[in-house]
Amino acid sequence: MILYPAIDLINGECVRLAQGRFDAVTRYDSDPFKRLALFNEEFAEWVHIVDLDGARAGSPQQHELIGRLAQASRAKIQTGGGVRSRAHVQTLLDQGVSAVVVGSAAVKDPREVRGWLRDFGKERITLALDVLPTRDGDFDAALHGWTEGSGISLWKVLDEYPVGVAQRILVTDVSRDGMLMGPNMDLMRALRQKRPDLDIQASGGVRSVEDLYDLKALGVHGAIVGKAIYEGLIDLKAALNVG
Repeated sequence: MILYPAIDLINGECVRLAQGRFDAVTRYDSDPFKRLALFNEEFAEWVHIVDLDGARAGSPQQHELIGRLAQASRAKIQTGGGVRSRAHVQTLLDQGVSAVVVGSAAVKDPREVRGWLRDFGKERITLALDVLPTRDGDFDAALHGWTEGSGISLWKVLDEYPVGVAQRILVTDVSRDGMLMGPNMDLMRALRQKRPDLDIQASGGVRSVEDLYDLKALGVHGAIVGKAIYEGLIDLKAALNVG
């Protein structure tokens, strides 16, 4: 299993949100290059970077900074936030990013995104489905930086990407994100059962190395870890050894 230590950016600073809420921000580092250097020193294979300003605005806001981070990193960079067009994907790839995260567009315009997967390569695009649990036990795909539901079930979104079309998928239970509640194992289990063809990245709630071992046992391909690292609950070196 691949660990993706996370850098979430607002105004060029490393932050974490609670449940995707922009009014619940914790700031950690004023210099993301120092945080990236720490991840590189521990030999992380990948680093996950999110342009939160872009996610909220619906268009890229920090691509120049992310490009410089990509150039400075030994680790591969997976990044997104406000990616809404083919040009946004192309710009990030040209700047040296290894995988571009596509969220709202994957839900709202699957036909267009299927074209990106075909043209750029499914190994270079990660479909990010941020979900909100519903009362009937389903999951509603969230849009626009997690601020609103789409009214479209996670499973219906995945039906737009049949076997062979996509490879990488990142699923975040927004209700757990930044809350250190543990990952939604039932959701991850259901994803593995329904779509074993996809390389699933789990996001939201990871709080311990034991959580990572549990995800690995399910066959989850990767895990995004943010707050637990920043708060010192997970030692990055120990977490990287889980893979």
